[in-house]
This record gives sequence, structure tokens and C-alpha cells, in this order.
Amino acid sequence: MKVSDVMSAPAVSVAPHASLAEVIREMGDFGVGSVVVAEEGKPRGIVTDRDLAVRGLGEGLGPGARAEDVMSPQLVTVDVSDDLHVAYRTFRRAGVRRLPVLDGRQVVGVLTIDDLLLDVFQRLADLLGPVAWSILEEPPGPPSAVPIYGTEPQGLP
Repeated sequence: MKVSDVMSAPAVSVAPHASLAEVIREMGDFGVGSVVVAEEGKPRGIVTDRDLAVRGLGEGLGPGARAEDVMSPQLVTVDVSDDLHVAYRTFRRAGVRRLPVLDGRQVVGVLTIDDLLLDVFQRLADLLGPVAWSILEEPPGPPSAVPIYGTEPQGLP
């Protein structure tokens, strides 16, 4: 499975000079916790909700401050064609929660820890579905009808 199968696309992005008010509005409008800071499609950094709280509000910056004032400039990315295992390894090694996804040098999406968790849950559901159905099809018996620790059930007719 490839990164492109699980990522959110397109990436929500803003220009470096976008105000923090614009950044917050974009996050709210698209229901995301980060925006990629890009110029002409090329990533320069990322602003997360945590960056807004710690570097924005925590440093006393107002809504007119710019995205580049609070962004994390050290981007860790994956390629759109990378295998999902590469993304798992990258998350583990980098200690980040979001990875911009590149196609060449252009941002085409974002892969988040949540995206991977949803994929894992879907795989587990697919795997456990037949098991759950087989359990549901077995008629339940009274709890006292099952011997416990080698003893015979008590009070059965």
C-alpha cells in the first residue's frame, strides 16, 4: 500500500506572509490541525495547532503575525509513491504527527498519525469481521452449563 492511498489530499496550505488569523481560519474551514506553509507549491514549513498555541499565543503574538513567524521550518516529508512502511518508519524516527507528502518538490497531501490509525482500525475490522460473525452465530448457553475448573455444573435438570 502506498502513502497516496491513505493521505489527505490536497494539502491545506498558506503563504509564508499569511496572517495567523488566516491560518486559523483555514484550519477551521478544512477541519485540520496543520497547514503547510508553501510558496509556489514548494514547502517552506508547517504550522500546527500546537505552534499557534506555543509560538503564537505563548509568545504574545497577535492575529496579525505571519505564518512564517510560528512555523516549524524543519520539514520531514514522504513521497507520494513511498510504501506505507516508509511512512511508519519516518513517523517513528522523526517524532512528528504530520508528514507533508511530496510529488517531486510539490506538496500534494498530508499524512497524519490519525490517517494511519484509521487504516489500522479498518484492517483490523476487515480481519475480525468474519471472526465476530462466527461468534455471533453460535447460540449462547447459560453460564452454569459450562464446567468450571473441571467441576460439573450444579442445578441443571
